[in-house]
Amino acid sequence: MVDPTSDLDEDVDETNAPACAVCGEKLIRDPNHRVVTWVADGEIQVRHFCSAECREAWDEDERD
Repeated sequence: MVDPTSDLDEDVDETNAPACAVCGEKLIRDPNHRVVTWVADGEIQVRHFCSAECREAWDEDERD
């Protein structure tokens, strides 16, 4: 897994790229890439999204 704070445009291939938490698309040089981070039970949680639409879909699923 790539450090979520790194610049994902540099030296990331498909095997190391994060995948969208909703659709599973690999995020390689994607200008629409979104990242959500939070702390739960003392641990950092991270989710990657390929678009604002996937980000919003995940948000809706989390509220249900």
